[in-house]
Amino acid sequence: WPAGWIASVARGGAALPGAGIAWPGGWWGALLLVALTAVVLFAVRRIPRHPWTAAVCAVFLLLAVVRPPSVTRLVTGWPPPGWTFAMCDVGQGDTVVLAAGKGTAVVVDAGPDPGPPDRCLRELGVTRVPLLLLTHFHADHVGGLSGVLRGRAVGAIQTTASEEPPEQAAFVRRTAAAAGVPVVRAGPGEQRRIGPLTWRVLWPRAGSALTVDEPNDSSVTLFVRIARGPTLLLLGDLEPPAQQGLLSDHPTLPPVDVLKVAHHGSPFQDPRLLRTVRPRLALISAGRDNPYGHPAPRTVEALRAGGAAVLRTDMDGSIAVVGAGPALRAVPREGQSGPVSARAEDLRQVTHGPQAGAALDDHFGLRFDRVPEVRQPSVGGV
Repeated sequence: WPAGWIASVARGGAALPGAGIAWPGGWWGALLLVALTAVVLFAVRRIPRHPWTAAVCAVFLLLAVVRPPSVTRLVTGWPPPGWTFAMCDVGQGDTVVLAAGKGTAVVVDAGPDPGPPDRCLRELGVTRVPLLLLTHFHADHVGGLSGVLRGRAVGAIQTTASEEPPEQAAFVRRTAAAAGVPVVRAGPGEQRRIGPLTWRVLWPRAGSALTVDEPNDSSVTLFVRIARGPTLLLLGDLEPPAQQGLLSDHPTLPPVDVLKVAHHGSPFQDPRLLRTVRPRLALISAGRDNPYGHPAPRTVEALRAGGAAVLRTDMDGSIAVVGAGPALRAVPREGQSGPVSARAEDLRQVTHGPQAGAALDDHFGLRFDRVPEVRQPSVGGV
């Protein structure tokens, strides 16, 4: 048991914010570590031994580890004020965040590991999650569940009806039960609202045979409208058969402002669906140097050919969306050439704005006064 205890302490420490940093391997990494250690030891010996000096160092160390949102925004400029939607960089997986008020957000998927979604939610200042929706039970969408639950009031976890793979579905139920969070199923056509958010479940359809053999095709797919903000389509990991089924069920699906591209931008996308929704901004969540080749170059090219500005977490880090209509812009946390914004001039091929919002209202019947509101979790929750 001592070895098990040591391993549990190591895992717990590794999950803390700021616990890991990128470091080169091999001899260069070892030499750099030796040099850095020598510099630190030399500096420590030169620092005056005074209580105030120790206190200041302790405060800076605490801020570096905890990284409160105000400090993170001051240092990195991210997230931008007034963000409405964010895609977290969680590696090869998904976590998206929909702002629902001060410190409050609806979270869709939990990524593969607890650390990255927890850090992202801390940076976004999210302490209350009325609803955590898990689109399907693959590990890259549910493995980080404990990271979303950590230190936050969570109202409920909503899942797809298809419990495949069963071991991951069981993991979700165990983790939720340990945290005292109820688990409910998303119903076909279900509509909900909280704060500025209104959403509808577009897929899977009731009794869909596609969900039996392919868990990806059981992904809960959401159309989201944000008051005074963008419209979004979140496709989970839908494969072409389910994408075609979605379009068959909703043949007059209007264009949307933001598309969460299906299955990390895999090469398997239905071109008719992409042409129909004509996103102004396409966001892809994929891990750096992942073994699957995500996102596929042909998918990125197809999105750009359709007029979309494309951002991807493997190159841009976490991405926040602000504004609406002509003022819509996406702000990456990082990038190969530093933070940039996809502004209206980059998104000029398609103009959506209020007219598209009205068209979506007509298509889905999404009226704020007619849609049931999600219950807010208490502050003393998880």
